[in-house]
Amino acid sequence: MFEKSLTKKVQDMVLEGRIPAKLVCKRIKKPYSTLLRELNPFDVHAKLGAETMFEIVKTTRNVSVLEFMARELGYTLMPVEETRSESAAKADAETRRLEATM
Repeated sequence: MFEKSLTKKVQDMVLEGRIPAKLVCKRIKKPYSTLLRELNPFDVHAKLGAETMFEIVKTTRNVSVLEFMARELGYTLMPVEETRSESAAKADAETRRLEATM
């Protein structure tokens, strides 16, 4: 059940996040229909890859799936403050640039 819960959490990050799903797809360079299939926890023939999940986390800056994984393994996730603020500023600028081209 852990795998299905993990996929569902990533699906929620993409479909219910503050960045539109189509913009997430554009940033990670994956077709919308392909990503939605990979995010479907009930599709037994399509799987979400670790690299894609990592790109989604970087794009959305939503670490809830990482926190979930850490909790399941008995760990706590903590940010490195100076790196986080720098990467957040870059991600915000990139999001604004991509939204302007849509």
